[in-house]
Amino acid sequence: MSLRALLSSTLRSVWRALRRGDRRAGVRPGSDPRAALALTDRRATPPLALAYAPRDDGRPDAGEIVWAWVPYEEDLQQGKDRPVLVLAEEDAAVGGTDGRGRVLVALMLTSRDHAEAGRVAVDTHGATWVDIGAGAWDRRGRSSEVRADRLLRLALPAVRREGARLERPVFDRVATAVRAAHGWNR
Repeated sequence: MSLRALLSSTLRSVWRALRRGDRRAGVRPGSDPRAALALTDRRATPPLALAYAPRDDGRPDAGEIVWAWVPYEEDLQQGKDRPVLVLAEEDAAVGGTDGRGRVLVALMLTSRDHAEAGRVAVDTHGATWVDIGAGAWDRRGRSSEVRADRLLRLALPAVRREGARLERPVFDRVATAVRAAHGWNR
């Protein structure tokens, strides 16, 4: 079964359960049904192996920007569809206690300006932002930044499509910021 078919099937099941008022679906009534695929953020330990590895195979790989539904930190039942930078793929049990099989570890992108062009900045809330410039992932050509301190765990069916491939030097700069933000340089 393709990822698209699996996601579509999962969403249909969740919608039916919500219409029935079935709370076992893992989603509160009135919340986004894509929340059924939401996983908690990845723990900082063990360190994540970061290796640039994009391939033209239609699957999300480290160094590629894809689109996925990303849950909010404070409420996994709510979130937003956004581009994410894939850092790695690993077993779900390595970085969290929920999910099964393989998951993607990724960083969320934003077009909000937190860091100067080509720089890394820490905002007043302690979030670490890395400017990655503009790319094909944003139709309007806006400059983007990734949040290096929040490691997202995404179920493979939650990823919808590829947006673009990040250039190797930019990925390396992001990887350096991720290692520093999580204390993996020590």
